[in-house]
Amino acid sequence: MAHEKFSTWHGTTIIGVKKNGKVVIAGDGQVSLGQTVIKGTAKKVRKLSPGGHDVIAGFAGSTADAFTLLERLEAKLDAMPGQLARASVELAKDWRTDKYLQKLEAMLIVTDGEQLLVITGAGDVLEPEHNVAAIGSGGNYALAAARGMMDSKKSAEDVARKAMAIAADICVYTNGKLTVETL
Repeated sequence: MAHEKFSTWHGTTIIGVKKNGKVVIAGDGQVSLGQTVIKGTAKKVRKLSPGGHDVIAGFAGSTADAFTLLERLEAKLDAMPGQLARASVELAKDWRTDKYLQKLEAMLIVTDGEQLLVITGAGDVLEPEHNVAAIGSGGNYALAAARGMMDSKKSAEDVARKAMAIAADICVYTNGKLTVETL
């Protein structure tokens, strides 16, 4: 049942690409309310530095909900420095079992420069195949485009940028105003 609500969200595309020792997370800037663009320059990719360890997180879904989850993830990482997978699993467990957190509608892509993970409210912490993860309304378009470029000579950032451009051309809830962070 939790997966059903994720499939109806609109309004963003986030992609994570891991290639040649670099991990990039990129996100568009469009915020939509129904069929109206409310803002075109939102920042949905953030760099966190809990305990002196850099982590990048991108989110799709409700902004307020995502900020709540990012604060919780940062607290987990403060308690478990350098252990992104463990902190992510603990966040996913809390998200799935806590009555307040269960109502949060967002998804996250996170990286510490080594691991690339997708975290959902259904209790999932997934390490994607093929070193590419994408979420949001244009996520499948960006994912397909990036996977098609992974064998090219393009850098992780170039793959992410081109995949986001393709998603923005197809998904009306995605624009080309990107925030890109690299580890």
